[in-house]
Amino acid sequence: MPKPTTLALLLALAACVAPVAAQETAAAPAAESTPVPPPPAWLPAMDALYPELRVSGLDPRDFDAEHWWQAVTPLLDRSAGFHIEDIGRSAEDRPLRHVRWGRGKTRVLLWSQMHGDESTGTMVLADLFRFLGEHPDHPVAARLRANTTLHFLPMVNPDGAARFQRRNTQGIDINRDARMLATPEARALKALHDRVRPAYGFNLHDQSPGYRVGDSGRGTAIALLAPPPSAANEVDPARARAIEVAATIRIALEPYLAGHIARWDETFNPRAFGDLTAQWGTSTVLIEAGGIEGDPQKQALRKLHFLGLLAALDAIAGGSHAGTPHALYRDLPENGEPWPDLRVVGGTLAIPGQPPVRADLLVNFRHPLSWEDGSIRDIGDLADTPARRTIDASGLFVVPALAAGGEAAGPCRIAISAAACFHLARDPEGRDPVWTLRSDLDTAQPAPGAGH
Repeated sequence: MPKPTTLALLLALAACVAPVAAQETAAAPAAESTPVPPPPAWLPAMDALYPELRVSGLDPRDFDAEHWWQAVTPLLDRSAGFHIEDIGRSAEDRPLRHVRWGRGKTRVLLWSQMHGDESTGTMVLADLFRFLGEHPDHPVAARLRANTTLHFLPMVNPDGAARFQRRNTQGIDINRDARMLATPEARALKALHDRVRPAYGFNLHDQSPGYRVGDSGRGTAIALLAPPPSAANEVDPARARAIEVAATIRIALEPYLAGHIARWDETFNPRAFGDLTAQWGTSTVLIEAGGIEGDPQKQALRKLHFLGLLAALDAIAGGSHAGTPHALYRDLPENGEPWPDLRVVGGTLAIPGQPPVRADLLVNFRHPLSWEDGSIRDIGDLADTPARRTIDASGLFVVPALAAGGEAAGPCRIAISAAACFHLARDPEGRDPVWTLRSDLDTAQPAPGAGH
């Protein structure tokens, strides 16, 4: 296995060929009681092959369903073993499509983007289609074709994807609709599950890059969960298999992401699809793509997600997950509390018409890895609140900047939930600014220094 590079090399995102070093390497994870075995022997060659598999046109990551299907449909040729069928329509009448591949007896169901702004898994499925269709003689593809039948429901929430929002157009969280089945999207997924009756399931999501690994300061790149089938949190045979499969993902990704893989909260949710598919007897694995700093469109993480998912599928096809120590899953720290994106500390808030006041600010961004579309989350004494990035505004004034319309639009508001639009200035009127945030953070802009 090639030695992981430094995080700076992740900026070569189009190639995405270098293993990803752990962020904040000074805070190395503690040694685990259970040694992590080496990854599959085929993984380095697959890593090198990945640039040929990466389907173009899917970054930036806020693509819509029509664009995704236009990019992917040419890959789904019947001569390569793919079968496509429409199995429903979204609330806004977009097609929900089922893709089937393989002829083996073990049935696997994979679904993605039931939250419309969580697109990494959908990108990964596109790359997986290319691998299966264009490399049929690869030993991994041959094992999958012979021993599994893969069923896919990509982009469960195309209406949410069109707006890059979590919920569907009716305002319902589809991943909380597995019990009631009020939405057409949830009904389509449930009907497909009932028809396929998969032995294994993969529930592909994204989580906020603010999540930390346990109580550390390390960001979670990938979080895994083998959801329990009930509130008793029992490990029945189906869940035991899911735990083994989750452990194989960790084994594959450990050389790239050591210390940046976590385990999701195991509290049973009777409304969630992953929990209920586990209850229905499917060995279900949740994969949450978090984030890697310097990877704003999750293209480096996309490659690692692909490698981990392929390792899991190959383990299912060959049965090699059987007997994998559950401790390799159990030893993973749980996701800790998510950190806010930006903290501005030490400044004096100077709002026209109000007395100056010492106050810190927290800012969250709608697109946190690219630092776009920021809004103010909190104002006050935030000295003990950690954040992904901190700006020291000591000795400076936090002053409203002009809104996008300039003088005619007037100054922005500095208030909870308002757009983040302010200067750090040497004077309370803001005539001598040293740093500015207008919704999007320019990471190339030098942060205020000690001498300002």
